[in-house]
Amino acid sequence: QVQLVESGGGLVQAGGSLRLSCVASGRRFNSFVVAWFRQVPGKEREFTAAIDWIGDTTDYSDSVKGRFSISRVNAKNTVYLQMNSLKSEDAAVYFCATGRRFVATSPDYDTWGQGTQVTVSS
Repeated sequence: QVQLVESGGGLVQAGGSLRLSCVASGRRFNSFVVAWFRQVPGKEREFTAAIDWIGDTTDYSDSVKGRFSISRVNAKNTVYLQMNSLKSEDAAVYFCATGRRFVATSPDYDTWGQGTQVTVSS
């Protein structure tokens, strides 16, 4: 069983950058696809980015493509989400999740972290 802990959220001005980290405990981290989702109150959880088992393939939502970058270091059991050129609409709680399939749908991910808050001031 994998457990996930996110960190790196905080308050940033519009146009600024943050790097989120997702650290996994447990074995066989490189057996899992890892994705980032985000959620604002009253809205459904939204797919943001995903990375495959070894980091060769990534996927992004259209809203973050070109601004966000997902990466992983399996030796550190860590996945990162580098967020640049942040906009007010990027403000949300960001969750990382693991799954077996490289997809963008949240039900396919079965382990979730507790989330980290990102706030963007204009």
